[in-house]
Amino acid sequence: MQKGHPRGLKPLFLTEMWERLGFYLMLGILLLYITDTERGGLGFTTRTAAEIYGTYLAFVYFTPFLGGMIADRFLGFRRSVFIGGILMAAGYFALGIRSLPTFYAGLTLLCLGNGLFKPNISAMVGNLYAPDDPRRDSGFNIFYMGINIGASLSAILSVPLRNLWSFNMAFAAAGVGLLIGTAILVVNWKKLAKADRQSERSDEDISFKQVMLTILVPAFIFGVAGYFIGEKIPFIMNTLGPVTFGFIVGMIPVMVYFGLIVKRAGPEERPGLAALIPVFIAGGAFFMVLHLSGGLMTVFAERNTDRRAEWIPTATEFYAQKAMPSYYGNAGTNLPRPDERVLIAVDDAGEAMFGARILTMELHDQLVADPAVTVQDVDTYEVDDGDMFLICKVYGDDNVNITTESDAHGVSTTSVRATDGAELLDEVLLTRAIDGSHVPVVLVSDGTRTAVFANTDAETPTLAPGTWVRLINAEMLTGLLNPVFVVIMTPVIVFFFGWMATRGRAVTTARKIFLGMVITTVALLIMAVGASLGKDGAAKTSMIWMVIYYLVITCGELCLSPMGLSLVTKLSPKRLVGLMMGGWFLSTSIGNKLSGFISGLEPGTTMFVVLAVAILGVAGFIFAMLPRLDRAIKKYGA
Repeated sequence: MQKGHPRGLKPLFLTEMWERLGFYLMLGILLLYITDTERGGLGFTTRTAAEIYGTYLAFVYFTPFLGGMIADRFLGFRRSVFIGGILMAAGYFALGIRSLPTFYAGLTLLCLGNGLFKPNISAMVGNLYAPDDPRRDSGFNIFYMGINIGASLSAILSVPLRNLWSFNMAFAAAGVGLLIGTAILVVNWKKLAKADRQSERSDEDISFKQVMLTILVPAFIFGVAGYFIGEKIPFIMNTLGPVTFGFIVGMIPVMVYFGLIVKRAGPEERPGLAALIPVFIAGGAFFMVLHLSGGLMTVFAERNTDRRAEWIPTATEFYAQKAMPSYYGNAGTNLPRPDERVLIAVDDAGEAMFGARILTMELHDQLVADPAVTVQDVDTYEVDDGDMFLICKVYGDDNVNITTESDAHGVSTTSVRATDGAELLDEVLLTRAIDGSHVPVVLVSDGTRTAVFANTDAETPTLAPGTWVRLINAEMLTGLLNPVFVVIMTPVIVFFFGWMATRGRAVTTARKIFLGMVITTVALLIMAVGASLGKDGAAKTSMIWMVIYYLVITCGELCLSPMGLSLVTKLSPKRLVGLMMGGWFLSTSIGNKLSGFISGLEPGTTMFVVLAVAILGVAGFIFAMLPRLDRAIKKYGA
């Protein structure tokens, strides 16, 4: 990085690396946290969780539209990135507290902070290079590698924190990462002055007040109207849902605004701005698929994938997740089952409370009176590191709320939460004396117990009391494979395109984007084959299918995403770089909202085939636009 590139690239690389560490750590476990009923999660239905996940991702990529404008006209890039980093750190620390108010407050702070941070740090990278600098593409590839190094570290960090303690501890760690990234920015403040160029202004530019009144207010009105209209239409209620429909309708004024930017631009600026529209479409469609990693692909990994990981060394036991009862629902007869004595039968409410790691005093007293259970006070009982995640908090009966919600398929999910400000009465670990030793137990309902042992025969092995099937965490598949493959494959992809250029067959930036869409289609078809072999969730699917999927889609990503970022900085007038970077993230925002909707559906063969056909259609559109894109790129020396 220090050879042949501006000095400012290194601190921007490191700042973005730490920010992405926090972002992907949180994103990898967000849906799991919302749906989990066995490890201290919130216990929402998958459909509700997907709605929250998609809405968060939509707004976390919508706010850069406004954040880019604020940086362009008021704060400048450095100040915007700094303020964004502080807001995001506060958001992660809020998620570190298990309560609904702090949960929603944390997501809101993350959306606002990302709006100031994300478009402007990318614009700063572009500002380090002259418009015709041939190093710009490789600079963005280096910057993009920093993103994925951070993403790789996120999974490596979140897994032991979640396995040993809780989801909330992992969220708080993401906040620490943001503080480190922000500190790197501050230490290199003067060095980054070149990247914080004064924005160029034009009398024809729409003012910030006009943007609020003519763009954002109408977007809000359209969105609210779309939500209420969606509630009245059965087709919308049963498909997209009113929230997703309202968001898409609300985006109409914003999309019209970008169309007007192109229309009002002068003859020298219009071709470049017009060429960005198909780039935005390709970016939105691609990230709709890529960001299924935290949604649909996480559901597939958690429920439908054989995640056995006995190969994880005992020295790194904290990287192996212990299989809780839900894992056995579609497991084969050869998978060892837990000893029946460690599964203590309770009613549905008791199972839900234990899953949330919250006990009422009434349930606590019942367990104390149960001769099969020993309630260990953690202040006096030495808890093994591997059993820390089983510790339960005890609250008064009136301070625990239990609610049940059903999804579109009639599957009920029970959520358990302590009321705000509730007094913590005790922290306990539930054990049972078996063969002279105290081993931790799990509270389950009769239905869950039956499901655990349903698909077994005389040859199904039984585990020793206190031992569990060891699994690789779902987020290690969905959160680690992609960034690791980015780091590995970036030099390969760069070498390939360089080799093509030396042979006189250089691949243009626009054609790289087209190639990326085609490769993404192939990746989805690979997942369709894997899902089909697993009989769409009736049996576990081998992890190898997810490994191959991420290897292929990563190659598509390296062809498309860095090129999209680079084109925005190349084809935008200097006065509009931040705003048009916000446009790139706006298109991603729309794709992300659709990603959330898709994540609430079943991750089966049909779904992956439909997605593949949709992406192939976008690839066809890009192919038709290639001549126009190539002319614009040539015109601006990009």
